[in-house]
Amino acid sequence: MASMRSVTGMCVLLAACGGGGDRAGGDGESGSGGVLSITTDSVESGDGSTAASAEGNGPAGSATADETGVDPLKFDIALPDVSTACGGVGGGGGGTADFSYIWVANSTEGTVSKINTQTLVEEGRYIVRSDSTGSPSRTSVNLNGDMAVANRSSGVTKIYARAEDCPDPANTSTGGGDIKPWQDGCIAWFTPFAYASQRPVAWTQGEFDEATCRYENTKLWTSGANASIDVVLIDGETGVVEQTIPIPGVAANYYGIYGAAVDSEGNFWGSQLGLGSLVRVKLSDLSVSVWPMNQSGYGMTVDGEGRPWTCSSALARFDPVTETWAANTTAGASGGGCMVDAAGILWVGGYDANFAYNLVGIDAETLVLSQTIALPNYAKGISIDFEGNVWAVSYAADAYRVNPASGQIDTFTGLVGPYTYSDMTGFALSQAGGPAG
Repeated sequence: MASMRSVTGMCVLLAACGGGGDRAGGDGESGSGGVLSITTDSVESGDGSTAASAEGNGPAGSATADETGVDPLKFDIALPDVSTACGGVGGGGGGTADFSYIWVANSTEGTVSKINTQTLVEEGRYIVRSDSTGSPSRTSVNLNGDMAVANRSSGVTKIYARAEDCPDPANTSTGGGDIKPWQDGCIAWFTPFAYASQRPVAWTQGEFDEATCRYENTKLWTSGANASIDVVLIDGETGVVEQTIPIPGVAANYYGIYGAAVDSEGNFWGSQLGLGSLVRVKLSDLSVSVWPMNQSGYGMTVDGEGRPWTCSSALARFDPVTETWAANTTAGASGGGCMVDAAGILWVGGYDANFAYNLVGIDAETLVLSQTIALPNYAKGISIDFEGNVWAVSYAADAYRVNPASGQIDTFTGLVGPYTYSDMTGFALSQAGGPAG
C-alpha cells in the first residue's frame, strides 16, 4: 500500500523543511531508521476572517480517534537512517517540518496564493508574469517545498517557499492584501515561452545532498502546444530549458497535454483533455511512449504504485507494466483534479444526479466507491496535505480542507478566479513510487 511506502526524502511529513531546522540525510531510500508515528492534533483554522469551519457528517463507519487517542487518519511512515550531518530530523526523510503550504492559482488575477495548510492563513500572494495576464493554473511543489506554476498563456515561474531562500526577502508578499509589483523578492526565476497553450508542470525529485541538506539537481517538466506538442525539461535552479522533446503522432487539439505528474524515476506522465493520449517521457533517455486513453480525461495523477490515473466522469487507472487500463465509470465523479492519499484512496470532485456537490473517494486497488462527502460548492482542484486532509479548490473564492475521517470541512476564502488542479502541496511527488515501466 502507498501508506507504507518510505517517503522519498523530503521534509515530507509537512511538505518541506525549514533551512535552519535539523535535517535527516540519505537519498530517500528506506533504511533501518524506524517508524515515525504522527499523532499531533490538527491546528485550528485561522482567526475567522479568512477561515470558517463547517461540520460535515462523516460516512457510516468513519474512522475516529480510538481509545488510545490516536487518530487513524495520521499515518506511520518509514523513515531512512538519520544523518548526523543534517541533524537528525527534517529534510531528506522527514521528522519535524517547519512549514506546509498549498499553492493555489488565482487565474483571473494572474497570481498564486501560498496558504498554510495547518492554520489556513494566506502567507503570500504573488504576481507570476510581468503583465499579470498569463492565466496561471497548474502548480507543482518540489521536495524542498518550492513551487512552480505554468501560465496557460505561456511562461513558467518558480517561487521560493522560505524567505531565507529568497533573492530579496525584504520585498516579498506577506498575504493576500500585500501583492508586490513584479517581481516579488521570492520569485526565483521566470522562463518565457511562446505556446498558445501551456498547462502542465511537474517537478522531479532530484537527489538529496547532505552537504546542503537540500534536494539538488531538481528538474521541472512542462508541456506546450501550438500546432504540435512539446514536452520541455527545465533546470529547476536556473529556469534554463535543457531539453525540448517533440511528441510525434499526437494531435495537439489546441490544449496539447492537459495535466502531468511524475513517477518514482522522475519520468513525465501527461494526459490529454477528452479521449486522447497518455504520454510518457523518460527522464533517463528522453524516450517517448504513447498509449491511447480508454476513458475521457480531465484531471490526472500518478499514485504510490507508479500508476497514472485520468479523472473525469470515469476514473481510469493505467498499469505501465501490463499496459492495460481499469476504470470505475459509476463513482459519481464529474471531472477535475484527482490525487491518491496515503491510505490508497483516490479523491476527485463531483456532483450527483441532482447536482449536489461532493467529494468522491474510490479504493485505488479495487476501484470500489469508498466514500462520498458533501461539499458546499463544486471543486475542480484536489490535493492532499501531509496530515491526510483532502483539499478541494472551488471555482469561486473558496478552498475546502476536508478531514475524511470526521467529515469536518474548514474553509479558506479570498481566492480570485481560482483554477488549479495539480500537485499543489507536493504530497503526490513525495509518494511517487512503484515500477515505472
